[in-house]
Amino acid sequence: MRKAKNKMKVESRHRRKKSTEPQKLVAKISPKSPHSELFRSIRTNIEFSSVDKIMKSILITSSEPDSGKSLICANLAVVFAQQGKKTLLIDGDLRKPTVKKIFPEAMSHGLTGILTSKITINEAICGTDVENLYVLPAGIVPPNPSELLGSEKMKQVYAELYEVFDQIIFDTPPIQLVVDAQLLCSLVDGAILLVRSDHSSRENSKKALQKLQSGSAHVIGSIFNNQKMKMEGYYYAE
Repeated sequence: MRKAKNKMKVESRHRRKKSTEPQKLVAKISPKSPHSELFRSIRTNIEFSSVDKIMKSILITSSEPDSGKSLICANLAVVFAQQGKKTLLIDGDLRKPTVKKIFPEAMSHGLTGILTSKITINEAICGTDVENLYVLPAGIVPPNPSELLGSEKMKQVYAELYEVFDQIIFDTPPIQLVVDAQLLCSLVDGAILLVRSDHSSRENSKKALQKLQSGSAHVIGSIFNNQKMKMEGYYYAE
């Protein structure tokens, strides 16, 4: 493992068994499939979305729940890691965490543990069986998620992680339901809105975009999740 830029070493002691739901990570299980190629295409679009600034950290949100957002975040994290980038997937949904279902080996008190000073960043970050890919799970669901995500502590944690990792992906709650994504979008280099066909209304998508912009987000684009590309009960990006 490469030495961290600020000497913070990411421990791999949290490694556990391989995921019991491998079909979700198509970019890992079937890297030569058309679905995986779509994720690599999204990765390329993210990298070239800004001429003046590297998209080192991105946030992905949606207008409504059940849009396939967490799976897309996870698969994007895999293709960034496959590129050789030290990648961190952060579950920023402190209300209904999902990343732990995709990476059950990621066992720690997670982001809430860091923000409440119960554990250190080193203790919270979990290794995976994908080379270069690390996960920061949400941790225990707190009574005050928006207060934690909007805190000065969150800014400090983000700044520290930004120095250590080559790529950071935030999986956040639907922006139409709660304010959490708005609180985080001012931190990251870019924000992406996920829209699922036959699920996200045009009106709700417009409102979601307005909320991102009001949160000072640098919106770099949207991902259209096509229902016709259903695989193993899950939706993949187009």
